[in-house]
Amino acid sequence: MLFNNSQYIGIRTLFFVVLSIVIMMADHRHHQFGTVRSFLSDAVAPLQYTVNWPMDVADWVKSSFSAKHELIKENTHLKMQNLLLKAKVQKILALQKENKSLRALLQSSNQVTGRVEVAQLLAVDMDSYIAQAILNKGASKKVFVGQPVLGAKGVMGQITHVNHLTSRLMLITDTRSAVPIVDNRTGMRAIAVGMGPHRPLALINIPETADIAVGDKITTSGLGLRYPVGYPLGIVTKVVEKPGQQYAKVVVSPTARLYRDRQVLLVWEQQANISDEAKRELQQMEKEDRNLNQQLLQRVRDGG
Repeated sequence: MLFNNSQYIGIRTLFFVVLSIVIMMADHRHHQFGTVRSFLSDAVAPLQYTVNWPMDVADWVKSSFSAKHELIKENTHLKMQNLLLKAKVQKILALQKENKSLRALLQSSNQVTGRVEVAQLLAVDMDSYIAQAILNKGASKKVFVGQPVLGAKGVMGQITHVNHLTSRLMLITDTRSAVPIVDNRTGMRAIAVGMGPHRPLALINIPETADIAVGDKITTSGLGLRYPVGYPLGIVTKVVEKPGQQYAKVVVSPTARLYRDRQVLLVWEQQANISDEAKRELQQMEKEDRNLNQQLLQRVRDGG
């Protein structure tokens, strides 16, 4: 074979160098080897792809894991933002509801002469006959026993016990509650007593021949110097007149949202100048009414 001896290595190298230069010049000027170069490139391409394949796979796996990690991170962040936004929406809705209740209280306070202050219910205690609530205002705010408490829609009840920071409210549905009332349509006066939690009120001492009808609006009469005059108490929903009985059974549905409102109004009513003797007479009348209520209450509950 030509140039197979070791002493001809230099000559062989020079030959191939000169041959390469001649081929490159010929290809540059006349493009004689374009087809061959294209064929060789195509032949070598699979080998190049094979060599690059592990690196491409590694880059794809790396980018996939990186993209997945970013998506998981972004998804977690979006979930947190969604929860925060939902919490903010609920807070806004609660504030809107509270503001609506406070606006209703503000409007209802226009019907009261004297000082009023908003209080909030902390707890409600109810059993078969007792309906009471704890307010967040007490003796430190000049709250006193017997003080009337009003809601946005009507009378709520009165204070029965006062601590330094809290007070106890007896709702008008409590069986011990008795509110002097007047029928707006006829001017008839009576006493509305509680029948128990989540039950309506009853008017007692109503003669069978009295002019009272379903739909009549009942308001406070102001007798007894306890509740403001003319504040809504309820609406007559049922009148039962039984032949042979002296009194009719009258049922009144309270207008106050007794078990839904959280804000109430404490009222310091400005009383007119009344003599001590007149006050004692009114208090005595109220005491007699209460005694009569206790006697008739059981009969009212039994449908008598």
